[in-house]
Amino acid sequence: MPAEAKADSKNARPASQPTPRPASHAPAPSPTHPAPHPASPPLTERQEARRRRILHASAQLASRGGFDAVQMREVAESSQVALGTLYRYFPSKVHLLVATMQDQLEHMHGTLRKKPPAGDTAAERVAETLMRAFRALQREPHLADAMVRALTFADRSVSPEVDQVSRQTTVIILDAMGLDDPTPAQLSAVRVIEHTWHSALITWLSGRASIAQVKIDIETVCRLIDLTTPDEQ
Repeated sequence: MPAEAKADSKNARPASQPTPRPASHAPAPSPTHPAPHPASPPLTERQEARRRRILHASAQLASRGGFDAVQMREVAESSQVALGTLYRYFPSKVHLLVATMQDQLEHMHGTLRKKPPAGDTAAERVAETLMRAFRALQREPHLADAMVRALTFADRSVSPEVDQVSRQTTVIILDAMGLDDPTPAQLSAVRVIEHTWHSALITWLSGRASIAQVKIDIETVCRLIDLTTPDEQ
């Protein structure tokens, strides 16, 4: 594990202190993933406002300097909360940045819904949607790198936050497909598309793939949707 992740893990609070997540920001359980186990009680309006400030501060710091720029003490100061309070919401920097990614994806989903993809087929619509999301991340490369690195460092203790990211990505893809009740084969295709999109982000961020290459990979994997459409089998 990289040095910065090790250093952060020393400051993490025990896993027995659950991360509160508001019902208003948890995406509806998708067919790909079961509903999370015992949900934390909904946050009060004041707690939700505090959580929003924390996520905003995390995103701002990451946008300026990437993963290393997100220090818990600075996040606490920027969001005007006590350091102990910050750790009660997010036990470590990795928890915080993965939650930040879920929040960014949720915001992207709202933007995408205002201007739905125009492709004629489900595969074209999903490819267009994922490339629009990719370009949004491209505009904030330091933030994208910080969030993807956090996902890479995440261990089992961060599973609830990672599951939230996966659920949100699934909802975005199913929405672009126009499906409310996908078949098992379609869900398998969605999972492969998610893995490819995540891998494309990593290869682009590491300088091993161009935007043109990413686009080709995304369009190629999205063809799985057409292969799993019942009417075309």
